Amino acid sequence: MLVKSEGIVLREVKFEDTNKILTIFSRKYGKVNAISRGVLRPRSPLLASSQVFAYSDYTFFKGKSFYHINQGDIIDSFYDIRKNMNRLLYSSYVLELVESSIVEEEPNEKLFKLLIKALSVLSQMNTGFLKFIISFEIKYISFIGYRPCLDKCVLCGNEINEPMRFSKRHGGVVCKNCFSIENFNEPMDFAMLKYLELLLFTSLDDLENLKIPKDIMFKLQDLMVKYILTCLEKNKFCTLEFIKSIQNNGGI
Repeated sequence: MLVKSEGIVLREVKFEDTNKILTIFSRKYGKVNAISRGVLRPRSPLLASSQVFAYSDYTFFKGKSFYHINQGDIIDSFYDIRKNMNRLLYSSYVLELVESSIVEEEPNEKLFKLLIKALSVLSQMNTGFLKFIISFEIKYISFIGYRPCLDKCVLCGNEINEPMRFSKRHGGVVCKNCFSIENFNEPMDFAMLKYLELLLFTSLDDLENLKIPKDIMFKLQDLMVKYILTCLEKNKFCTLEFIKSIQNNGGI
């Protein structure tokens, strides 16, 4: 039986001589693994829709182990992402985040729309990548069910005053009375809290006018990555490690 859905290619792997196995985040069916047969032959009609970042309208046939792509009509290739190293690296990190959390054949409409918005904005960006990524991270982790508690102590529910910390394990701000209860705390202050809330509620395409001190952005990025890794039970994100290695060597 043929099924149809919009989808975004998160990953591609060559399979045999002329085929690819694609990991696609589809709007209707969540994450699917699909074979794109003959795509590596010259003038294949599936070429554009079988590349990483491709956002297409797919027609699938569901087999025993894989979906098989019968047709792929490109909606947006996000080609401009490839014109800038920062765009490419941070877009690749966004795809890695999404692939790390979505479940096979379990749709997530909010996350799907967020990913499209993120790739669309990133394809036109030249500056402000760190601010963008933190905003994406806090929205992303909220859309997969781990929105952090920022308006009260996550442990006792009391009003937050400084000093405060952030619990990676419980997902929220911790008041000073609960420091001894929670050992998995990260540094947090009112400035970080204020800007994190702003980044959560500001649209990805409205971040340009949001001014955040660089030192706070570095702290928030470190905090968000640690929190996401804890939620997903991962040790690292390969793309982010690669970005850091390039930055340490003065590459970007």
